[in-house]
This record gives sequence, C-alpha cells and structure tokens, in this order.
Amino acid sequence: MHRPGADPSMMVPEDFLCDFCMHHWTPKRPMVEGHRGSLICGSCLTVAYTAVHVLGTGEPAPDGTTCLLCLSHKDGPHWQSDAVEARPRVCADCLNQAARQLEKDRDSDWTRPAGP
Repeated sequence: MHRPGADPSMMVPEDFLCDFCMHHWTPKRPMVEGHRGSLICGSCLTVAYTAVHVLGTGEPAPDGTTCLLCLSHKDGPHWQSDAVEARPRVCADCLNQAARQLEKDRDSDWTRPAGP
C-alpha cells in the first residue's frame, strides 16, 4: 500500500506501507509486493508463516474472500491480520512465495521460521 497523499513521482521508503500492520518500509523491515501494489513486511510474514506453516493455526477463508497478495480465493489455510481495521488475509501459497523472495534478497537478513 502507498501512504495516502504520497507523490507517485517522488516515492520515498516512508510512502510504502505494509497492508497487514501499516508500518513503513525500512532496511530492517523488508517487504514483498503482491498484486496491485499490496505489500507484506518481513515482520508480518514471520508471524503469518509461523501461524500457517509452522503451527498449523491458519484458517480457511470464508466464501467470497480473497488473499490480498494474489487476489484469489483459495480453500487452504490463510492468516488474517488483526492489526488493521480491514483485517486483510494472505493465503498459504503467497506466504511460501513471499518467504522464497525474502530469503533470496541479498539485502535482507530475513529467514524462514523453523518448527518448534
């Protein structure tokens, strides 16, 4: 997400906000972009990946809801943010894809959460 009022021709890190917690991008808070500019930060990715893939506590998305990153409805487990009013969801597939992207990012020290 882009900060409301941001100038598209002069974007700065503070203009890029995680859709799941609304914190802005920093070198210590890497982000992965989904469709239509949606963003998930490394911190939210860690929490979501842990819930869905490590602990198995992800919930299926109700009919008619979609993953914010891929814009698709999938029947598998999702993680839903409680940090923002819109309570966006991210699917297990997008969590895997985002984890792969951040692990490959040489500027990020993000690592995939391991099991208990």
